[in-house]
Amino acid sequence: MIPDREGPDVRKSLLAEFTAREGAEDEVAHLLREYARTVREEAGNLSFEVCTKASSPRAYLVFETYEDEAAFQRHLTARYAGPFNTALAPLIEEAASNLTFLNPEF
Repeated sequence: MIPDREGPDVRKSLLAEFTAREGAEDEVAHLLREYARTVREEAGNLSFEVCTKASSPRAYLVFETYEDEAAFQRHLTARYAGPFNTALAPLIEEAASNLTFLNPEF
């Protein structure tokens, strides 16, 4: 049986990907470390894991899971989310993080 993948009570998971600009690696790491600490304390956050690619240490992957859509929406509108994204934008190669939303399978 395939689980119900939609609806307000389904976990919300995503992968955010971006690449730190050359020379901005330390600043990106610092911003992410502080942001991760804050996000992990959010009600409804189940996971906020920050990794870099072994083959490209400036390439970041952030795996996030929230208990449901409401928790994810609270995360998006948290008072610190906008300032984090504003501070990160000039430090990464992309215009913004590339987001991939994931469906739970089992």
